[in-house]
This record gives sequence, structure tokens and C-alpha cells, in this order.
Amino acid sequence: MQPTEDALVFIVDDDAGVREALAWLLRSRRLPSQSFESADAFAEFLDAGSSPWQPTQPGCLLLDVRMPGMSGLALFEQLIERQLLDALPVIFLTGHADVPTAVDSVKRGAFDFCEKPFSDNALVDRIEQALARSAQTLQSLRTKQNLQHNLADLTERERDVMHLVVEGLPNKLIADQLDISVRTVEVHRARVFDKMNVKSAVELANLLRGE
Repeated sequence: MQPTEDALVFIVDDDAGVREALAWLLRSRRLPSQSFESADAFAEFLDAGSSPWQPTQPGCLLLDVRMPGMSGLALFEQLIERQLLDALPVIFLTGHADVPTAVDSVKRGAFDFCEKPFSDNALVDRIEQALARSAQTLQSLRTKQNLQHNLADLTERERDVMHLVVEGLPNKLIADQLDISVRTVEVHRARVFDKMNVKSAVELANLLRGE
């Protein structure tokens, strides 16, 4: 699997040696990273802006389970509350004693866990898979946002025509139901297709169904 070009991997581990080793490994695979020495530092990063942080590029989080201060599990809970796990998949880095805890976290939404010492190839494979999921999630969000923006651009009459077009009604029946001329229906229909960036009623119906 090819890494996403604009991806970013976050590393949260209190061991400087682990952070440096992971950053070097990721650089060798052309994956940029950003490191944090504690879960508290990453939590501050999430809250640093004027509004809650939202990922704008594919990413994943390599998160140590046990750290001084806030634990990795406590940070994980924050990510769950912020509903960030799909856009920012979490891969726990864990010692043998923490494996049961990591397994439980996977059941609660973590992407995976890697036991220390980890296999470089296996870890990078999972990171790239996590980045692919993140990219897919962000693309879906952008698609939904574009849809909402385009829908908001429709006039009330265009919405009326759109709903009837999606139901499969021909222009003549739409005109009769809305008490307007067929030519007016054709004009509204064309504007709906243009604003929604579709070329057919089937494509429009699929877009509204999220297919």
C-alpha cells in the first residue's frame, strides 16, 4: 500500500529513544511525523487553537499506553469523546503487561496495538492501513460537506423539483403537481443538476442516498 502523500503520523511516547527511532523509521518510509513527549502535551496541542482541533489531512496516532501524567488510555478516552477515532486512528504501543488493556482498547475503537519491541515492517504496514482509513474518512466528510453546501444553494422551488425528480416523476407530472409549466420544470431541473454537479436523475438519487 502506498502511503498518502500529505499524511502525518503523531507519536506520543515519554521515551525519547522510542520517539526518535519511530521518527527515523517513518522518515525512511517517506512518512512525516510529529512527536510529543507526553499525552498531556498532545492534549494541549488538540486544545491550542481557538476552536476544537479537527484533522485536515490523513493521519494516525502512535500512542504509548503508560506515561507519567495523563496515561495513553486517558488520552484515548478524550479522542473517543471528540469522535476523532475514524479520522485519527490510534495504534497503541504497549509492553507485554499492557497487552490485555490494549486488546480491550481495540474493542472500543482503537485501530490496533503493537507490542514492544515491535517489527518495523509490521508496524509500518499497520500505519499505512490506518492512514488509508483516515483518508477515506476525511474524503467522506468532505463529500458530505460539499453535499450540504450544494443543497443550501438550492432555492425552495428547486428543492421541490429535485425531490420529485428523485422520485422518478417525468417533467409533465412534476409540472402538474407543482402547478407550473413544463418549461419551468426543465429550467429548474437543469439548475438543480448544475448546482448538485450531476448529469442524471439516477446520479442525483445516488448522491442524496450517499452512494
